[in-house]
Amino acid sequence: MDFTVTMMGTASAMPVRGRNQSAQVLSVHGRLFLIDCGEGVQAQLVKYRIPIMKLDTVFISHIHGDHVFGIFGLLSTLGMKGRTQPLNIYAPTNFGPILKFFLSFYGDGLAYEIRLNPLEMKSPEVIYSTKGLEVLSFPLNHKIETFGFIFREKRPQWNVKKEAIERYGFTLTEIGAIKRGEDVVRPGGVIPLEEVAYLPYEPGSYAYCSDTAPFPEEPEWLRGTRVIYHETTYLAELYEQAEKRHHSTTLQAAECALKAGARKLLIGHFSSRNNDPALYEAECRTVFPETYAVSDGDVVEI
Repeated sequence: MDFTVTMMGTASAMPVRGRNQSAQVLSVHGRLFLIDCGEGVQAQLVKYRIPIMKLDTVFISHIHGDHVFGIFGLLSTLGMKGRTQPLNIYAPTNFGPILKFFLSFYGDGLAYEIRLNPLEMKSPEVIYSTKGLEVLSFPLNHKIETFGFIFREKRPQWNVKKEAIERYGFTLTEIGAIKRGEDVVRPGGVIPLEEVAYLPYEPGSYAYCSDTAPFPEEPEWLRGTRVIYHETTYLAELYEQAEKRHHSTTLQAAECALKAGARKLLIGHFSSRNNDPALYEAECRTVFPETYAVSDGDVVEI
C-alpha cells in the first residue's frame, strides 16, 4: 500500500544551506497530509513535485515559528489556486489567534473553509479516522504546548484463499466471518483462519515527535510503531542545553525508539551550529542501529 513520507524541512530554528525548517508530507492511501509548516514550505512542495491542491489535512505540532511560519503563504496559495474543498487543521489551541489574524487580513476571497480542530488531550487520542487510517495525537514535553502524531493503518480485511473456498465450500456467512478475522466453526471442528486466509498487507505506522525533551510515557505511547521520526537537535555532549531548552539529544531519541520497539528511527531538526548529519546518525546508532539522518527531499517508505 502507498505509505511514504517526504521530508520538506529538516533544520531546527533557522534554515541553513540545503535544509529548510520543519515540514513533512505523508502520503497514505492516496491522501496527502502536511505535518508542520515551517518557512519555505510552498517552495519545497513545488521543488519535490507535491501537488499542493491535493493536500488533505494539516497537522501542526506547536506554534514556534520554525514550525508555522509557512502557513500564511500556504493558505493564501490554496485560495489563489481556487481550492473549494474544506481544509482541516489540527493544532494546539494557541494556534487559534494566528489563524484569526490570517483570516482578518488575508481571508477575503477565500473560496474554501478552514476548519480548526484544537488539540487539548493529556494522553494519546484518535483525532482523525478513515476506513483505512487513524491518526492519534499526544502531548510532548516542550517549552510550550506541543503535540506529536501517530499515523496508523487499520488492519485490512482478510483475503480468503480461492483454493480454500473450493476445498471447504464456504458459505457467504462463513466467508464474511473469515474476512473479519474469525475462525470457521463447524459441528465437526474448527477451521483455523490462517489456514484459509491471508492479510493483503501488514499495517504500517509512523510517529512524528517534534520538539520535546524525554518523558517517561513517550516510549510506551509509541510502542509498536514501525517508523518513528524524532527530533535530535543536540549531540549527546550538549545534553545540558537540550534539557534547558526542552529538546532531545541523539542518545535520548535512540533510547526512546529502542524502548518503543520501533523498526526504524528517522532523525532531524538538526541545530544550525552543526550541519553534519552523519555525526547525529553515528551517535544514535550506538544505541539504535536502524537510525537514519534525513535530509530535505528524502522519501521514506513506511
